[in-house]
Amino acid sequence: MTSPMAWAVFLGSVLGLGLWSLVSVTPRFGRPRLAARVAPSLLDVSVEARKVVGRTTVSPIPVLGSIFAPLIQRMVRPFGALVGGADATERRLRQSGSRQSVDAFRALQLVWALVGIALASAAVLLLPAFQALPLLARLLLPLVGGVSAAFGRDLLLQRAAAHRVARIRSELPTVLEFLTLSLSAGEGILDGLRRVSKAGSGDVSKELFGVVAEVHAGVPLATALTSLTQRLQISALSRFVDQLIGALERGTPLADVLRAQAQDAREEAKRDLLESAGRKEVSMMVPIESPIGCF
Repeated sequence: MTSPMAWAVFLGSVLGLGLWSLVSVTPRFGRPRLAARVAPSLLDVSVEARKVVGRTTVSPIPVLGSIFAPLIQRMVRPFGALVGGADATERRLRQSGSRQSVDAFRALQLVWALVGIALASAAVLLLPAFQALPLLARLLLPLVGGVSAAFGRDLLLQRAAAHRVARIRSELPTVLEFLTLSLSAGEGILDGLRRVSKAGSGDVSKELFGVVAEVHAGVPLATALTSLTQRLQISALSRFVDQLIGALERGTPLADVLRAQAQDAREEAKRDLLESAGRKEVSMMVPIESPIGCF
């Protein structure tokens, strides 16, 4: 097959899939089946209902998702066993604020790997620069592309988790001081958490909003806070929760405890800043070019 013909086949396939996907997302006029209407109400008690809802909420491309979803689901478990690190992945997902399960993330990571293999294979077959490579290199290039794509998706998750953890650590002292003011004004701990979660728009406020929602659903406050620390596994937040639960059990004044925790959090932020500056001391000595010279 000549190079123009190969490009024509490739672009024609992409165009066909694109048109097929556009047709699949057009509104469907018709009354839904009884099973589709009842299934969302039975998700907690019926496995079949979850399967029905799962079939009707395939993303991102409905047609391709419907076709390849069973194959991807069969490949997720062996792929997860090959990659490993389920506990670390679970922790990073929770730290990044994602609600995905580990299996869902592995499925997405597998899709990235397959796309990387497909793109690398297309490059080897269609681009003349790659056709000049040795046979072994051309055979290994798709594998390298798939592995790079899979680990690239994991790297994006790590960066998202690290950035969100840094934001939580920076927001925590302010949230603790606001909570201290609420308690000093005479509010209870649950009312203070509710006020902080509603007044703030940061990551800590969102997490506290989830804690308040769990308490309203009947979960004890100590259990909800402990669950929060187990999900996020952030040292500063864990110390705050441990001190708060201990104060609630012993009857210690909460305002004094939270004020001390806020001070400790700010001192820890200063230490982290100094450590970061020490690690980047050499890079900060590099001169920066500007239109009027070097500074």
